Amino acid sequence: MGYFRELPDLEYQSPFVDRISSDAYIRAKNLFRRVKLRDDLQNVFTLFNKYQIQDGARPDTVAEELYGRSDLDWVVILTAGIINIRNEWPLSNKDVYNYAEEIYGTQLNALHHYETKEVKDSQGRLILPAGKVVDYNFTIPDPKISTQNITPAPVTGISNYEYEVRKNENKRTIYILKKGYLQQYLNDMRKIMYYDKSSQYVDKTLIRTENTRVTMP
Repeated sequence: MGYFRELPDLEYQSPFVDRISSDAYIRAKNLFRRVKLRDDLQNVFTLFNKYQIQDGARPDTVAEELYGRSDLDWVVILTAGIINIRNEWPLSNKDVYNYAEEIYGTQLNALHHYETKEVKDSQGRLILPAGKVVDYNFTIPDPKISTQNITPAPVTGISNYEYEVRKNENKRTIYILKKGYLQQYLNDMRKIMYYDKSSQYVDKTLIRTENTRVTMP
């Protein structure tokens, strides 16, 4: 992932017993330095394109398709608001089946829950939306009968496998930064990553921690 190249560096005292001297340092990427898209910008739809993740697509393949560079997979992830890629990126259809089978075993096709079916009255007005989780014996008065003495059961059963497939499908729709704003995003992100001057400052991309082996307590 090209994201790690964007992180500034950090030098800290060497923990290794074979270090050359007491003032030896180890240089590493500062994983604690991170940026995120401002929350208020998530709702500015002129900056983003709605994107449907296809079966088997990965962040790097999406970045290649949209930006022409697979190493910008981290831009896809960050601008889509994804924090935990393992849980928030959709699995392939095959992996969903394998995951559900592992979780539910022989109960894969057993009932997970009941939910409502859409109900409208004789004038086409919505009485009950679809997809509301309810008990198996949920009923409503029949909207077509004025006496309301008939109570249909507008429910349908959802299996464990259907439930997992639906959860996965809901992850496929994301909003990704438009290509025209990509360079500005990269420039701003890199600027934010620079260090401000402090007692640890070496340069804008490097800070150095105190070495307790060569300083007095």
